[in-house]
Amino acid sequence: PVVPTGVAELDRALGGGVVAGSVTLLGGEPGIGKSTLLLQLAASYSAQGRRVLYVSAEESAAQLRRRADRLELTLDDVWVQAETSLPAILDDVKRLEPELLLVDSIQTVSTPTVASVPGSVTQMRECAQALLDVAKQSSIATMLVGHVTKEGTLAGPRTLEHLVDTVVAFEGDRHQRLRFLRAVKHRFGPTGEPGVVEMTAQGLIAVPDPSGLFLADRHEGATGSAVVPILDGHRPLLVELQALIVESRAASPRRAAQGIDTNRVSLLLAMLERRCRLEVLGAEAYVSVVGGVRVTEPGADLAVALAVASSVTDQPLADDLIVCGEVGLSGELRQPTQLERRLDEAARLGFRRAVVPASVKGGSADIELLRAGTVDRAMH
Repeated sequence: PVVPTGVAELDRALGGGVVAGSVTLLGGEPGIGKSTLLLQLAASYSAQGRRVLYVSAEESAAQLRRRADRLELTLDDVWVQAETSLPAILDDVKRLEPELLLVDSIQTVSTPTVASVPGSVTQMRECAQALLDVAKQSSIATMLVGHVTKEGTLAGPRTLEHLVDTVVAFEGDRHQRLRFLRAVKHRFGPTGEPGVVEMTAQGLIAVPDPSGLFLADRHEGATGSAVVPILDGHRPLLVELQALIVESRAASPRRAAQGIDTNRVSLLLAMLERRCRLEVLGAEAYVSVVGGVRVTEPGADLAVALAVASSVTDQPLADDLIVCGEVGLSGELRQPTQLERRLDEAARLGFRRAVVPASVKGGSADIELLRAGTVDRAMH
């Protein structure tokens, strides 16, 4: 059965909660909040009258207690074991019979039966397999914390991801407030549905209206800014996309993008130069998605193009306007998926007009649709 964790956005990412006997791998950068999330999960689970074993292989029990006190968490039925030896961990699991096992982290756990250092491929695979066997045999919901590499992928072999039932990516910039929980593999439910949390002095709190938070500090009348409704999983989000085009004296002008693929930006700049007669290829171009969001879908193409055009011409887009559409190399516009859901989210936040591809059928009672067949037409 699926058991709600009590951490709302984690439940959203997991499709309702954790499954007894399942093994989940939680990956994230150092300082992103993995240990804080595990403590809140332990407190919420124990508040339901369920026994929790928290294996802290990186911090002492005293350190965990100080963090719990700072977050004002009650850990009534949470057993903490500051241990890195796999046999000792398995002995405690057998003795305590917990309903939830938390291991922070799998890279620091080792077994004497393997003659390699902790964190090696062999050690991690053997320890993870042993914990998985126990979880299946005793129906213990288990969560393992995994570190990530500089490239943002989980450290260790790909077989570790194939071994577990669920892989949850804990994403975001550690220097910003927002964090994203996303199941990239889930044997018991859908993947891709994001949970959005905010890091505060009281720990990680759910963000029920992320779109409103993304646009809270938006400056009206700013040039180089466009609002685009994206679809993250099944969740529509409104984000601000900014562009800055400046003159360059270098032979190879700089291109920089944050939150969006740099190659996609370069492609759109070439299209704007060729199809819309905007002189941008000889200039430096900087494109950023505000709020730490990463946009991967092509539905944001038109927002990039119009934000760049706004920066070049020094003409701001209307404050009540959103833009959404995929852009082809010939400058034609194509409609994104589930446009109606995107428009509903925009209408809820007070937007009244939307630039959309000409192929969009029907209309909207709340938003006026401004149809355009090409980027050049959308700019005018």
